[in-house]
Amino acid sequence: MAQRFLLDVMLGKLVTYLRMCGYDTLYAQEEMIEADDVISERAASTGRTLVTRDRRLARQTDNAILLTSREIENQLAELHDHGISIELPTHPERCSVCNGRINTIDTEQRPEHAPDTVSHIWQCRECDQYFWKGTHWERVQEIISTIAV
Repeated sequence: MAQRFLLDVMLGKLVTYLRMCGYDTLYAQEEMIEADDVISERAASTGRTLVTRDRRLARQTDNAILLTSREIENQLAELHDHGISIELPTHPERCSVCNGRINTIDTEQRPEHAPDTVSHIWQCRECDQYFWKGTHWERVQEIISTIAV
């Protein structure tokens, strides 16, 4: 079973990166939970690894990963140091917006706002967001490439 995560409210940017890497990642803010005991319980009850910058929360949660950095590149490197694979899949698997699963769509379903130069487009099963490999994907890949593989 692939590793699944719950990130506390301090790690909003990291949520997007982990989802783009294909990880099933819940975000405490999206779940509307703030209290440490509720976050800790949610991680346990959903079989997720808590990722946090809060030392006390990390201490009270089994198998939590405590990050020390505020910068996304360093946070990704810290996760890598914990044995988490940080790399983009061949094609999107998770919605970076809602964590839903992604499906390939037919070219006739192409949204009007998608660039004509894009050959593959995906859509989230949950929120209907469209995705393609564009400049955002390239920027994320560039940042991830600085992490030792």
